[in-house]
Amino acid sequence: MSREPGCKRWVLFAACAHLFFLLPLLRARASAVTPEGAEDETELPVLQKSKKSGTISKISRELKEIVFVIQSQSNSFHSKRAEDLKRDILNQAADLGKELPTVLLIHQMNGHEGAWTILPLMRDFSVTYGRNSSWIFFCEEDTRIQVVKLLETLGRFDSSKEWFLGKALYDEESTIIHHYAFAENPTVFKFPDFAAGWALSIPLVNKLAKKLKSEPLKSDFTIDLKHEIALYIWQKGEGPHLTPVPEFCTDDVNSYKVDHCATTFSNFLPLCGEPVKKEDVFVAVKTCQKFHGDRIPVVKQTWEREAALIEYYSDYADISIPTIDLGIPNTDRGHCGKTFAILERFLNHSSSRTPWLVIVDDDTLISIFRLRKLLSCYAPNEPVFLGERYGYGLGTGGYSYITGGGGMVFSRIAVQKLLASKCRCYSMDAPDDMVLGMCFSGLGISITHSPLFHQARPMDYPKGYLSHQIPVSFHKHWNIDPVKVYFTWLAPNTEESLNGKKVGYNREDL
Repeated sequence: MSREPGCKRWVLFAACAHLFFLLPLLRARASAVTPEGAEDETELPVLQKSKKSGTISKISRELKEIVFVIQSQSNSFHSKRAEDLKRDILNQAADLGKELPTVLLIHQMNGHEGAWTILPLMRDFSVTYGRNSSWIFFCEEDTRIQVVKLLETLGRFDSSKEWFLGKALYDEESTIIHHYAFAENPTVFKFPDFAAGWALSIPLVNKLAKKLKSEPLKSDFTIDLKHEIALYIWQKGEGPHLTPVPEFCTDDVNSYKVDHCATTFSNFLPLCGEPVKKEDVFVAVKTCQKFHGDRIPVVKQTWEREAALIEYYSDYADISIPTIDLGIPNTDRGHCGKTFAILERFLNHSSSRTPWLVIVDDDTLISIFRLRKLLSCYAPNEPVFLGERYGYGLGTGGYSYITGGGGMVFSRIAVQKLLASKCRCYSMDAPDDMVLGMCFSGLGISITHSPLFHQARPMDYPKGYLSHQIPVSFHKHWNIDPVKVYFTWLAPNTEESLNGKKVGYNREDL
């Protein structure tokens, strides 16, 4: 059966027209299923190649304008984690273009004891990066960064203006660790959660550097760095507030919530192999006779069962506990004499095979179970002094120290090096934690910070800050039920047997 030539031409025309309109859709679908960064681009049309090349060029240029600063530490475990993060950032950058960004590790910068407090570095940042960069982006070693999403996020802000960006934390009640700042309404003041990363625009960095040159830092103590930096930048209303950025996240990288996130956080308790054995941790509890009746029963009701080796040191020998009288009179403050006596006893009277010493107060609440996991990541043949880090006089020299209330952890070799030196208490009631910090600083031994130790109670910290932690310790019984706090926050399981009954508490109530 024959067909008319006109009909053939019409069918051919219709087929071509259909293909003409369908081709863009096919291209779009192909680009949607092609993995980003695929090496084989031979089938891409010339115009699409050009567009992609231009996008990569722009991203590469913008990436070069960001200086990444990892808030790292010199301890071998922490420095390796920081190096891994640096490598990941640079690998992501290499996939996007030839120019790599600057990635700095704070513990390698300047040999400055107070580099971890950030502000003393502002002048260096301004001089080195003040002309050719747009942002300084800070993060912790466990922060995870999606570089492209970070560029998109920062791109929403005019980098020629002063910006202070981060995930916002705030106090629901005024707290001692912030010196009861904004007591009438503490929720109005926002400060960054370092775990999510935070950023300063270069104009703000230059402004801070100028201010620091004319007005050196005045504060003697560094207690909560993130709050203190925000206060300094705010300058009583003369500087910018923190701008909350929803793409800066602290959810785990595997969470369903992170699709929009430029940053995530590895919010798990570090474990590097098997937890250290119970017998490898010696626990020393500092107490005195007046607290034997109220504080020591809390220890025995909560975490004492987790410790294989534990001794109570007091000014009175009480066989019912039992306590050991070290011959050091009790003092109303400081306790330096007692602490150094404990260090001597650990070195000379405990088994030489016990690699770890933990010194706590009688009102410290601690999870020895979690501490044993954490210590699996530290080498006992290194001088380790671990806990929550504070600072004294770091704007003008000074030293860092482990605040005692949250617990102080020593490797045996750290105790050996300390006692082999001539550094001792300048008085029996000197602040023991500060004297220890001064001594280790003089020995060139860096202290190691873990945010899982806490000098205060759970209610003294923002809920958002604690939400991505598995804490190791808290401190103080004041205005709380310490047993309830222990079983809510620190017990190996969220429900524990207490007097034969199952108990489970809601963290929101504490």
